[in-house]
Amino acid sequence: MGTSLRTRLFTTLSQVMEAVPEPMAVAAASTVGALLSRVETPAKRRVRAHVEAMLELGSSGAPIDDDLIERLVRRNFATYARYWAEGATLPRLGPQALVSRMTIATGQDHLRRAKTEGRGVVLALPHIGSWEWGGSYLAHVDLAMVAVAERLEPAELFEFFVAKRRAIGLDIVPLGPDAGTQMTKVLRRGGVVGLLCDRDLQGGGHEVQLLGRPATVPLGPATLALRTGSLLMAAAVYSGPGSQHTAVILDPLDTTRRAGMRADVERITTELTAQLEGLILRAPDQWHVFQPTFTDGSDDGSVVRG
Repeated sequence: MGTSLRTRLFTTLSQVMEAVPEPMAVAAASTVGALLSRVETPAKRRVRAHVEAMLELGSSGAPIDDDLIERLVRRNFATYARYWAEGATLPRLGPQALVSRMTIATGQDHLRRAKTEGRGVVLALPHIGSWEWGGSYLAHVDLAMVAVAERLEPAELFEFFVAKRRAIGLDIVPLGPDAGTQMTKVLRRGGVVGLLCDRDLQGGGHEVQLLGRPATVPLGPATLALRTGSLLMAAAVYSGPGSQHTAVILDPLDTTRRAGMRADVERITTELTAQLEGLILRAPDQWHVFQPTFTDGSDDGSVVRG
């Protein structure tokens, strides 16, 4: 697909979803997502591998039900489509409706205390539910978040998404060599930074076990927290129940210095990954990662489970 055609496709779909009532947009998108899950693609095989890994963790060696795997894969595609539909319609949702449909189940007290103390906060996020919904909520309760996002091609498509997120109160910094410097400035002035950190986009990450499989994850969250003295907390925003959204912010990790910088960063990153794994396992159908994650090749999209 040509770059200009790709941009027109995304912008047109966004405009269509904005023009119809949100429940209609979400219902239509979820139905389309579920239908697309029936097509055998590398993305579907990766999602299936992720679902299998989650189920194997709790199976104690028992056979895994193929029908359960397919149901969770189908729901994964449906909830991902919901994510896009709600993201498209979020800019027109008023603050009162936004706040009424958002619940922070745990952890908001840590954010408030950090703000009072002028201390920065690093929120480490998996690709769960709708982190944009959570970021928009934080902006409306005076806890605005700055997030790092992967650049999209073409550039005009990336700028389109940046503008959409800015409209809901989210400031976006492009992933790149200057992102760390910009995030450090935000944290040192007591701001909140959101980092999606269950994929090692730039390489050079730390080797961990994620969902029982080998993977690498970025060192950025732990590095920023240590360098700035900020709180580091794993968090996720789940879609549901119904049209609601539920955020879970875990207690701050212990970022006390114990050894050299590299050793401390790796230790904290390992502990953070364990917390992210727990958040992912709460909603196996909402972990929206369609790229290879495991370094053993078990989710590279080329292996069909027999």
